[in-house]
Amino acid sequence: MAFQTCGLPMCKVTIYFLLSLFAVGEGQYKGFRRFHQVQDTQQRAVFEEQWFTQKLDHFNGADSREWKQRYFVNEAFYRPGGPVFLMIGGEGPANPAWMESGTWLTYAEKLGALCLMLEHRFYGRSHPTVDLSTDNLRFLSSRQALADLAHFRTVIAEARGLTNRKWVAFGGSYPGSLAAWFRLKYPHLVHASVATSAPVHATVNFPEYLEVVWRSLASENADCPLQVKQASDTLVERLKDPESYDNITKDFNLCSKLQIQTMNDFSYFLEMLAGNFMDVVQYNEDNRGFEGVTGGNITIKVLCGIMGDTSLGEPYARYAAVARLMMETFSMKCLDVSFNTYLRDMTNTSWEGPAAGGGRQWVYQTCTEFGFYQSTSSPNQPFTGLPLLYYVKQCADFYNVSAEQLAEAVAQTNEYYGGYDIRSSRIVFPNGSIDPWHALGITQDITSSLPAVFIKGTAHCANMYPARSEDLPQLALARDHIFLLLQQWLKQ
Repeated sequence: MAFQTCGLPMCKVTIYFLLSLFAVGEGQYKGFRRFHQVQDTQQRAVFEEQWFTQKLDHFNGADSREWKQRYFVNEAFYRPGGPVFLMIGGEGPANPAWMESGTWLTYAEKLGALCLMLEHRFYGRSHPTVDLSTDNLRFLSSRQALADLAHFRTVIAEARGLTNRKWVAFGGSYPGSLAAWFRLKYPHLVHASVATSAPVHATVNFPEYLEVVWRSLASENADCPLQVKQASDTLVERLKDPESYDNITKDFNLCSKLQIQTMNDFSYFLEMLAGNFMDVVQYNEDNRGFEGVTGGNITIKVLCGIMGDTSLGEPYARYAAVARLMMETFSMKCLDVSFNTYLRDMTNTSWEGPAAGGGRQWVYQTCTEFGFYQSTSSPNQPFTGLPLLYYVKQCADFYNVSAEQLAEAVAQTNEYYGGYDIRSSRIVFPNGSIDPWHALGITQDITSSLPAVFIKGTAHCANMYPARSEDLPQLALARDHIFLLLQQWLKQ
C-alpha cells in the first residue's frame, strides 16, 4: 500500500501500498509494491553507509537493548549556518541514489543545506531484531520510527554542532506521512516538513484507491476503464468454470495450471492482474529511472492503447496482452498466482526470506496501524473479486491479528495523529491528481501554514523526482512553490 518508496515490480504482496518513495525501496511483495520498488544496491563510496545506535524500544525505559540503524550523509552543498535536510526512509531499503539526485538536493544546493537520509527500522539493512517473527515485529511501528528520528536528530545535531540549525524533514508516500507527523509530534526538533503524497488518514477499507484508478484511466481515454472492467468481469465468469482453466493458464502464461480451490486463490489471481494497472497508474510517467526502477516506459497511455486495440480480440484478450507485456518488461518467464506460495513466503520470518525485502514488514504495519486495503467494494472502479475480507483475513493468517484488533488499531492511529484534521504548522502537502493515494491525503489548504499543493496530471511523489524537460508546467511550478515556502519558513 501502495504506499513502495514508489516503484513496481511484478511479484506478489497484497495491498498495494504506497511504498514509500524514499525508503526508497519497496520490496518485491505485493501489497507493498505500490510504493517504491528499488532493490538494495551497493552505494557509491562517496556516500558510504554509516551506522547509528538506537534503542529497540523507545517507550520502555527498563529495556536497554540497542541496535544499529543505517544512514547516509551528503555534505556537498552545506554552508555554515545552513539548514539540515533529513530524508525519511520508509518500507524498503534506503536508496543512496537519493543522495545524488532528486528535487530536495536542488533545494539543498540553493539553501546550503546538509543532507541526511535515515533508513526505517526493520527495512533495508536496519535490523533491530534477529528475525521477523510476529513477536519481534511489535517493535515495528510509525511511533517507534518517529522516536528513532527524534533521537537521531538530537544526537547528530550535538555531535556535528547543528543543534541551533533549522531541520527540515522530507518524505514521500508513507515517509511523507512520517515527515508530517515528525513535525506534529516533535515540533521542537524539526522546523518544517515537506510531506509528499502522504496518506495521513488511516482506514481499513480503501475502495477510493480503485476509484481514482478508474478516473486516471479515463483521463487518457473514456473507454479505457470500461474495457478493463469488461475484461475483468469476463475473466471472473470464466473462473466459475474449471473447464476454462487450461485456456486461462495459457492466456496469462501462468507457471502452473490454474487451481482455484478457495476464495483466496480466486482473489489472489485477480489481484495480481489488477495490480498491473494499479502500479502503472500510481507511478504514471514519474521520473524514477535514476533509482534503478524498470518499467517506467509503461504508462497509462500504453495500457489504454492495448485495451483499445481491437486487432488483439475482445477486451479479455487485451487484458491478457497487458499481463504478458508486464511479464516481459520485468523479465518474468511466467506468472506465479499460487496463494499458498504467497502465504508461505509471507510467514517466513527469516531475514533471508523472500518477503523480507519489505513485504512481511509492511503488511504487518497495515494490519497493526493503517489498513489501506484497496478493495473492490465500490461500484465506481474497474475490477472485481477483491473483497475487504480477503485482505483482513491475511492479518489473521500472517500475524494472528483479528479484524477487531485491526479496526481498533486504525482508529488509534487516527486518534494519535489526527487523520485529515492535523494541527501543526510549516508542513506542505504536495499530491498528484493521478495518484490514487491522494484520496487519503491533504489536497486543500488547512491553514496558511499547512498548505496543500495539488498537481493536476501527476502521479505518486512526482515533485520529488529530478526535473526534466518534458515535465508538465504545473509540476515545475509546484516544485518552485515548495521552494519558496521553504525559503519563507526558514526565515521564521
